[in-house]
Parts: sequence; C-alpha cells; structure tokens
Amino acid sequence: MANGTVVVVGGTQGLGRELAKAYADDGRDVVITGREQGGAEAAAGEIGAAGGLGFDLAEPHSIADALAGVDDVQYLVLAAIERDVNKVREYDIDAALRLVTLKLVGYTQVIHALASRMGEDSAILIFGGLARDRPYPGSTTVTTVNGGVTGLVRTLVIELAPTRVNALHPAIVGDSPQWRDMPQERFDALVERTPTGRLVTMAEVVNASRFLLENRAMNGINLPVDGGWLCM
Repeated sequence: MANGTVVVVGGTQGLGRELAKAYADDGRDVVITGREQGGAEAAAGEIGAAGGLGFDLAEPHSIADALAGVDDVQYLVLAAIERDVNKVREYDIDAALRLVTLKLVGYTQVIHALASRMGEDSAILIFGGLARDRPYPGSTTVTTVNGGVTGLVRTLVIELAPTRVNALHPAIVGDSPQWRDMPQERFDALVERTPTGRLVTMAEVVNASRFLLENRAMNGINLPVDGGWLCM
C-alpha cells in the first residue's frame, strides 16, 4: 500500500486539482473525479493523473458504479465543493438539499464505496471550510454542512479504524481561482484581518493536506488553515 492510488474527488479544479497535481508530480498513481466524465479526463491529462472519472456527488446512487474500477487506495481526498449563498429569508430549498446531499451524503457514499479497498496505512482527508466557525450572511447551509464535516470525521475515526480520517478547513485562499481576481479593496481588507499579514496560499493548503494524509499520528483532526483568523 505504500504506493497505492491517490483518489481526489473534486480534483479537476481549485485546491483539489493542486493537491492531485502535487501527487502526480511525485509519480503517484492519481485518479481525479469531477461532475463530467469528459472534463475529468481532460483535467487528468493536463496534470498527469492516471485517470479521470465523472459523477455527481449530489446523485449518490451513481457513485459506487462510477468508482468500481478504482482499487488499492492509499489516500482518499474529498475536496469537491459548490458555492452557495442561501439566505434564510429567501430560502432556496433545492439548493440547500443539493449542497447537503453533495457534501454529507455524497462524501460518505464515496467512503463507503472505497472503504474495502483501503488498508491499514490508508488515510482520508475531507475538505470543509472556515464558514464552519466564521459564518456570513447567506452561509447558513455552508456553515451547517462544514459543521457536519467535523462530526463526520469524529464518527469515521471510530468506524474505519485503523484507517485515519482528518479534515481541513481553509480560510480565503488568496491565489486560488475563486479569489485571486477579487477587487483590491476587498483583498486589502482581508489581509488586514489576517494576523500573518497575508492570505493563505494554495501551496500552503497543499502542504497542510499532505501533512494530514501522510503523518500517521494525525487522526480525528479538524485543522483550520487560516493564517490566524480564528484568533481574532
């Protein structure tokens, strides 16, 4: 299992893609997933991953079949995300159901489908987000599901032992595709709120992710990667 497969769910873009590329650059056997088969295959080719698979986490009954060909998994990363601003006074039930299903039921079904193909030195990393601790107007669903990630980690540590399970909760990642083109005024305001005097970078999130996956003492951890936001 020392050279088993690295599976990155949500590896076609953003932080998931950066982490998948880091492992592919190391010569690891990497499989990435995205919502569309063609897009996943194209992204896999671009970063040097072994394969790309398409399935929608919000349609969990399709997940097991989509992952049927994946075997010998050492690291499983659940990094897929959908942005959702859903204010309670204008509540969009369908959007809320989709996000809850994607991040809690879908994530858990991926783990269910691959658990028998993981070994004693395997590890799972689940991406949450800092909205868990720092809600904002319209974040009710996002904050709730990221809180659910915390609970999911705690129960999976027990259910899947000795497989390790951790979560990472990034703050705003300044050089990520989601944030790098933000207005300068907003960027400056966010930097001012960050004790390190700069925003978290994608490379730092990748580094923290690899630490949680590879350090065999790390288990049951919910790690904020925020430059000190939670101290303010």
